[in-house]
Amino acid sequence: MTQTQPTHAAQQSEQTDDLPVRKSVTVRARPERAFEIFTREIDSWWPRTHHIGKSPMRRVLIEEHVGGRCYTEQENGTECDWGQVLVWDPPHRFVMAWQITHEWGYEPSLAKSSEVEISFTPAAGGGTQVEVVHRFFNRHGAGGDAMRTAVGAPDGWTGILQLFAARADQAVAS
Repeated sequence: MTQTQPTHAAQQSEQTDDLPVRKSVTVRARPERAFEIFTREIDSWWPRTHHIGKSPMRRVLIEEHVGGRCYTEQENGTECDWGQVLVWDPPHRFVMAWQITHEWGYEPSLAKSSEVEISFTPAAGGGTQVEVVHRFFNRHGAGGDAMRTAVGAPDGWTGILQLFAARADQAVAS
């Protein structure tokens, strides 16, 4: 029996099967302030329509430590987890498990959750480039492509970053 090397097309397919979604925005706030607005002040800019709870969202929170919860408090008094902090490195970056299924439900298993890394890099003029890299969609199984499409859409990370940028720039102006 002879073994053959994978073709270039097969190698390329293996490398691109799980392409991340990358989005970025530059804000006028310094990295420390941008990080704080994205995490501690997330409730001041996160859209009320973007949650997986069973009743309207009252508040969104990120606990500021490795192992911390990313969750919402709902108007009916319940809490709804949607992520977990995996890396906490203020003001440079944080990584969270995206524990949301492609059907917009909670996924308790970290092994079946994608990851979102948000980095804060100094930019010219004292601002910050904020980059979101949402990766490991293959962990969602059959729903991975649907999740990649959803978070890559205009009302996904692009829209989220626009709301964040407006809040960050407003904070610097006031």
